[in-house]
Amino acid sequence: MLSALPDAIGILLSFEGLSVLVLGTVLGIVLGAMPGIGSTVAVAIVLPFTLTMSQAPAIILLLAVYAGSVYGGSIAAILINTPGTPQSAATCLDGYPMAKRGDAGLALGWATIASVIGGLASAVVLIFAAPQLAAVALEFGPIETFALILLGMTCIVSVSTGSVVKGLMAGMIGIFLSTVGGDPILGEMRFTFDNWQLFAGFNLLAVVIGVFALSEVFVRASAPVSKVSELVAFKGIVLPGWSLWKGRLRNLGKSVLIGNVIGVLPGTGAATAAFISYAEGRRSSPNRERFGKGEPDGIVSSEAANNAVTGGALVPTMALGIPGDAITAVMLATLTLHGITPGPKLVDDNPTLIAAIFAGFFIINLLLLPLGMLLSRVAAPILRVREAFMMTAIVILCALGIYFVRGNPFDLLVMGGAGLVGFLLRRQGFPMAPLVIGMVLGPTLELTLRQGLILTDGSFLAFFTGHPIALVLALAALLALSLPLLRVLRAGKTHE
Repeated sequence: MLSALPDAIGILLSFEGLSVLVLGTVLGIVLGAMPGIGSTVAVAIVLPFTLTMSQAPAIILLLAVYAGSVYGGSIAAILINTPGTPQSAATCLDGYPMAKRGDAGLALGWATIASVIGGLASAVVLIFAAPQLAAVALEFGPIETFALILLGMTCIVSVSTGSVVKGLMAGMIGIFLSTVGGDPILGEMRFTFDNWQLFAGFNLLAVVIGVFALSEVFVRASAPVSKVSELVAFKGIVLPGWSLWKGRLRNLGKSVLIGNVIGVLPGTGAATAAFISYAEGRRSSPNRERFGKGEPDGIVSSEAANNAVTGGALVPTMALGIPGDAITAVMLATLTLHGITPGPKLVDDNPTLIAAIFAGFFIINLLLLPLGMLLSRVAAPILRVREAFMMTAIVILCALGIYFVRGNPFDLLVMGGAGLVGFLLRRQGFPMAPLVIGMVLGPTLELTLRQGLILTDGSFLAFFTGHPIALVLALAALLALSLPLLRVLRAGKTHE
């Protein structure tokens, strides 16, 4: 991959490369600062517009929006006590109290420095861990790949907030949607009802935009109007001096480590990392009695951890093709839409692309500092925009993006239908990430299963008797599926 670095740098220094680095980070910060949009919706909004771009700039644009939105959420959390993204919920606990006492600029300064350091650390983890993890699985055949995808499907359990059963049902819906169209082995049409528009299956992009962005609009339109907190006085970011960091570096390092470790684990996410880091910071900080009253350690704990998750979460997604949460599921779909197959051979098959992504991700996190200082003053007035206008703009952007990709009105119907179904499922407590994971991993799961059955003369048992790696992966998948059930049974015995 080092030999591909000069070509990767050339891509990043081109006009298109520099544009996506800056524009993507700007969009991410602004969209992340708007309450209710969130990182997943922000990435989904931009996704259709990347399909007219070449591979490396398209992926880098989405990574910039992703990283920028995680940081941008802290702006709303600190200024109006409303997290722009779920990842910044813990930042409200100390960020807003500090802002209320007149230190909004300093509070955002703590958040900015912690975010940059957390993001840079996660970029280093991504650069070194992803190729190593991919190298382990490089020799996998169809049977081992099937077992790996089977293990990846179990992350549906981990991303299923609330009922695991509903998460599994959503995943099954996604797998069913992936079977619409041509059979991967025989080429016969399935579930098309003689509609030629479905011969190639459902447009993955339209489904992703529908179940995430459009359903979010429907959910928010049906919810009671909430009153936005008053904007505190803010004149710009004030970076904390070196003397103020005395005694806080240990907490910063610990928070970065927590974020990176949790980021690599499928199904946890940045919000979980932020609260775990905040709890650990409160336990170990010498200023623990000031937590919740505007303590900088609380802001550092939250923001360093949630930004450190970004690179770590991409490690299993890129190296193994296993998404760990809703955002990485969208990223996985993006790679697929651009003709890139995430998994063990990704680094070897696309060295220049991967080098550009790694270097670009590092630069994106560096850009958070200057762009954050510049855009925070711009984003503050945007927080006063009425939610109805914001949601209308999202619908228009989604429709334009979907239509201009292929110019096919049927894609708009698919997006609308997916949005409506997503809305109804969400109202009943069904998570959306499993549906997309099932739809993205479904084709590979079916293809490798069919190939494996051909190699073993139709014996599914031979998958595991003659392939020890597949057996270990299948047992790991079975254990991952059994853990929630064991927790339920254990909780039942405790209450008896």
